[in-house]
Amino acid sequence: MRILIADDHSLLRDTLQVFLDGEGSFETITVASYAEAETLVAEGPAFDLVLLDYTMPGMNGLDGLKLMLSRDNAKRVALISGTASRDIADEALATGAAGFLPKTLSAKSVVNAVRFMAMGEQYAPLEFMRAEEDETPDHPLAERLSRRELQVLECLTQGKSNKEIARELDIREPTVKLHVKKLYRKINANNRTQAAMIAKEAGLF
Repeated sequence: MRILIADDHSLLRDTLQVFLDGEGSFETITVASYAEAETLVAEGPAFDLVLLDYTMPGMNGLDGLKLMLSRDNAKRVALISGTASRDIADEALATGAAGFLPKTLSAKSVVNAVRFMAMGEQYAPLEFMRAEEDETPDHPLAERLSRRELQVLECLTQGKSNKEIARELDIREPTVKLHVKKLYRKINANNRTQAAMIAKEAGLF
C-alpha cells in the first residue's frame, strides 16, 4: 500500500514512517507541506491513503481536505491533528474523510488505523469522539445528544439561524448544519420548530 504523510513536524513524520515501513506492507512517503502533497498526488502513481495534518502550511483547515478528496490519485484521505476539536473531526468525517487521527494516538494504534482506512473503512478513535458526551446533563433527552448538539438545540429553542448559532458557538456553519441533522435524528424531529417544541416540552431548557 502506498501511503503519503503530509505534516510539518519532522519527528512525527519520521516516527510514523519508521513504524509503517516496519510492517513490510507499506510504501511510505513523507512531505512537510500541502503544496508538496498536491504535487506528488498530481504526478502519481496513486496513493492508497493520504494523511494530512490539519494545521500544516497550505492546508487552510478543511479546505485542503476537501480539495485532496477530489484528486483521482488520492484514493482515500484522512486528517491527523494535535489541536483539532471533535467538531472538526465530525465535519471531516461528514465531508468524506477516511478518518481522523489525534496525535495523542500511539504509533501502534496509528499503524492499525492506517491499515483499517486503506482497506476502505472509516476510522476515528471512540474515546476522542465520545469525550464531550460524558459532560452532558442527567436528563433523558440530553442523554441522546453530545454536549455540542445540546448547545445547538438550545439555540434552536431561541429561534436562532444557523449563521447566528455558528457565530455564538464559534464553529463553522456547515458544522452547525451537521449537528442539526444529527440531533433531528436522535430526538425524532423533522424540522427546527418541532425540535424546539420537543426540547421545551421535555423541560430541557
